[in-house]
Amino acid sequence: MTRQEPARPEAHGGQVRAIMRHFPNAPRPFIDLSTGINPQTYPMTMPSLQTFARLPEADEEDDLREAAAAAYGAVDPDMVATGPGSQSLISLLPRLITASSACILGPTYSGHAIAWQQSGATVRNVVDSDDLARQSTEPGTVCIVCNPNNPDGRILPAAMLREFADRCASHGNHLVVDEAFTDFDGESLIPALPHPGLIVLRSFGKTYGLPGIRLGFLLSSPETAKRTRDLVGAWPVGSLALAAGRQALRDGRWLNLARQTASRAKDRLTALLEATDLRHEGHARLFTLVRTDAAPDLWIHLCRHGIATRRFSTQPDALRLGLPGDEEAWARLDHALRAWHAKSP
Repeated sequence: MTRQEPARPEAHGGQVRAIMRHFPNAPRPFIDLSTGINPQTYPMTMPSLQTFARLPEADEEDDLREAAAAAYGAVDPDMVATGPGSQSLISLLPRLITASSACILGPTYSGHAIAWQQSGATVRNVVDSDDLARQSTEPGTVCIVCNPNNPDGRILPAAMLREFADRCASHGNHLVVDEAFTDFDGESLIPALPHPGLIVLRSFGKTYGLPGIRLGFLLSSPETAKRTRDLVGAWPVGSLALAAGRQALRDGRWLNLARQTASRAKDRLTALLEATDLRHEGHARLFTLVRTDAAPDLWIHLCRHGIATRRFSTQPDALRLGLPGDEEAWARLDHALRAWHAKSP
């Protein structure tokens, strides 16, 4: 007997095995296009087994922060705090920033709203940057922008965000910019640091195709970064994350080639979507958002072909697709979308 598909969208991308339990006849291996993670995996050199037989050294952690500061354009490693993934740092934000209200430019990554709701703050979601600007002057407000935005790939100019940060600071507030995808698209606000009203988040795993490493960064004034490090505590990340970060963040050549490869893959994906009459939007290279009233049915159709994509309870007409990682994945996606197109009215 075939199991029914999940009744609700997952809270995040990934969790492919949990989803595919509902589709036992789907071909394997499952293809995960639900996350927007770079399908190119950084070819890190693994540390020796003895590295894991001791605790990380303080100078290794300092060296990781130096590598991150140089890679992201921060003028001082003291402006960098590390954590086991940027999500862990998002969860810390209500302890770093005193705010009774969080204004989030959405629709966007749900982790930000959840963190502030759990802290007891009032969460306001706005869809227009002018609304965000107005809210930034309200006392006790933190403003949050994902740039590029997830899931629709919206990119705001850095100059506009700098104005938001200045406005927030002039009213004793903060702007948090989540730059999880900025390694591939958009202009970073990190060169504006240190700034009294600005905190920037960066994701390592999405860029380098190593999400299981669990490594993320918070960049801010040295004072806020130190408070973050104190909250995270000793040994903020493990030896594997230290090794991966110290290697990859210094490998600019690999990152430049990865950007070029992602650009070609994004062009290929959008061409396939257009060939099958699927409307898409967004400028982010690592993913695209499909808009169709039949999104729930398309999601099921792709799952039955062993392809996991990301659907959204708040946007029932939307489906996010990441980039396939090899020719086998491209061929299966091509076949599945053309089969969908052939049976569409």
